[in-house]
Amino acid sequence: MKPNINAFFDSATWTVSYVVFDEPGGCCAIIDPVLDYDPKASRTSTRSADKLIAFIDEQRLSVEWILETHAHADHLSSADYLRDRLGGTIGIGSNIPVVQETFKKIFNLGDAFIPDGHHFDHLFTEDELFQVGKLTAKAISVSGHTPADTAYQFDDAIFVGDTLFMPDIGTARADFPGGDARQLFKSIQKLLVFPPETRLFMCHDYPPVNRAAAWQSTVAQQRLHNIHVHDGINENEFVTMRNKRDATLEMPNLLLPSIQVNIRAGKLPPVETNGVAYFKIPVNLI
Repeated sequence: MKPNINAFFDSATWTVSYVVFDEPGGCCAIIDPVLDYDPKASRTSTRSADKLIAFIDEQRLSVEWILETHAHADHLSSADYLRDRLGGTIGIGSNIPVVQETFKKIFNLGDAFIPDGHHFDHLFTEDELFQVGKLTAKAISVSGHTPADTAYQFDDAIFVGDTLFMPDIGTARADFPGGDARQLFKSIQKLLVFPPETRLFMCHDYPPVNRAAAWQSTVAQQRLHNIHVHDGINENEFVTMRNKRDATLEMPNLLLPSIQVNIRAGKLPPVETNGVAYFKIPVNLI
């Protein structure tokens, strides 16, 4: 059964969230939802998440899954807020404890933060099948950008997270803690062996000035036109390019707050004795 797919583009973070459903009045999964964050005032809001809720209510859908492709470094997740409002099971790749352990050290989170993945409701193993109403989906490990990146396949559609971008933009970076350009190349090849007509849905788009934002391509388009991994580019060439390019990139604007929320499945850090939650900002470390 082919999925129904509705995309929601957040221009503030260049992020695409999705509602994937079997039929109106049926069941759905939410993929990579955004929690709005104003870094100047350090205030969150739920404008983007509420758009998802309005659509889900309009289609009379029951939320079965809230799927994270990875612990994002460029936007905060609204998974916890959506689960409170709509129900559903928050899922992510089974290597998330590796990511949690890395950032527990960076943020010095202490004994209270246990990096075992329990913050999420479900940790997907490689090629694990699961149901979204009448839809059968599969989790595909695509580590490299982070150790826990996971793509989700629904029939002829794959939500690739931060592996591939639109062909004219290329591929995700691999220089975050735990990232690996060689592993990213291997993960991308796992996606590019699917049939040419397979639809690929991006988590981000950073469009050049001469085109509007876009987030859907095909395996054939990526193999022909992706500026980083088109057919004919070998692993060593990709790794050399990716490492050289990553060395020139600035850190994402929301890296530090995003990670602290996203390794907790969308929850803010615990409130302190004055009832206020705080983000920790390491100095001269990242």
